[in-house]
Amino acid sequence: MKKSFFRALNAINKKILPKLSGKDPNTLTKMEKGILAYRYFVLVNSLD
Repeated sequence: MKKSFFRALNAINKKILPKLSGKDPNTLTKMEKGILAYRYFVLVNSLD
């Protein structure tokens, strides 16, 4: 149940949230760092 929820959430995130992979992490704003951390959290939980 938990894994399928995070997989669905990850699919939604891929379509809605911006991709930050090309940017330097040191130059990101606080909001962009929060988005990056959220996307990472969802990705890690969907892979467990």
